[in-house]
Amino acid sequence: MRVLGIETTCDETAAAVVSLAEDRTGPLAGATRGVVEANEILSQIAQHAAYGGVVPEIAARAHVEVIDRLVARALAKAGIALADVDGIAAAAGPGLIGGVIVGLTSAKALALVSGKPFIAVNHLEAHALTARLTDGIAFPYLLLLASGGHTQLIAVRGVGDYVKIGGTIDDAIGEAFDKVAKLLGLPYPGGPHVEEAARRGDPQRFHLPRPMLGRPRPDFSLSGLKTALRVEAERIAPLSEEDVCDLCASFQAAVTDTVVDRTRTALRDFQNVAARPTALVAAGGVAANQTMRRGLQRLATEVGLKLVTPPLELCGDNGAMIAWAGIERLRLGLIDGLDAPARARWPLDEGKRA
Repeated sequence: MRVLGIETTCDETAAAVVSLAEDRTGPLAGATRGVVEANEILSQIAQHAAYGGVVPEIAARAHVEVIDRLVARALAKAGIALADVDGIAAAAGPGLIGGVIVGLTSAKALALVSGKPFIAVNHLEAHALTARLTDGIAFPYLLLLASGGHTQLIAVRGVGDYVKIGGTIDDAIGEAFDKVAKLLGLPYPGGPHVEEAARRGDPQRFHLPRPMLGRPRPDFSLSGLKTALRVEAERIAPLSEEDVCDLCASFQAAVTDTVVDRTRTALRDFQNVAARPTALVAAGGVAANQTMRRGLQRLATEVGLKLVTPPLELCGDNGAMIAWAGIERLRLGLIDGLDAPARARWPLDEGKRA
């Protein structure tokens, strides 16, 4: 089985071809995982950098300009024609609605002319299932989904079966990183630049709060932490390069401690909605942060679970995760009509909550 996947929910235009493989020997015998035959991504960072964030109209126009070329490039890299795929999947949301419409319309047109099944993919489900693409893990597992727009702890019980255990009550983690970067004069996108500065900083210099630490419900709150960092920055302004690095390191350490604590609490609550998890999974752009990964690895070791994190190229938005989610759904006969809507909002758990 082979699926073409298209992703245009924010500021990356992406197209990929993924096929289904089965492990016949070894510890994962019988498990399925994906083979990424092509994964083409064009970032719009340069177009949005001057504005310090994504401008929806600019993003939509940029997707229109490159989507056809990118799909052709992905098919060529995989060495196939459109007729060789078994389905065409596109992210139908959540995301910036103009961009979502571009990818969704393109995928529908390709499905129509080729006579192939069409699959409308929830962008968040694609992140949730990436660990099965790369590692072939079994359900159920606990997912920390952390990106620029989302921070959630989710019990992944099966394809289309998700229960939200916890989430942010204000900013997403990635959003908080971006805002801290802007406050400290670092370039957009903020996350990688904060992480880079933190490598040269002292995480003990500033005593920042760990929001929600120890609370019985595994929710997040980042607004107070951002305020505390701003107060420290204003107190010592003007900032030297050393100050910026120390502030970044202190902020990153506070977020990591909070993530580990909130995830530990979610693991405790997991038993209320599912059997023992097979793994702890971190996905989304923030999962690329190495300090965060190390903290989660310590937690996973502590509780006797495997930590699964995607390779860096699959942490951010990409077409391979959309194609894989398309495969997962197509295998179950879950295909969509060409009237499937574009959605700015599309909760993964559809209201289910632990």
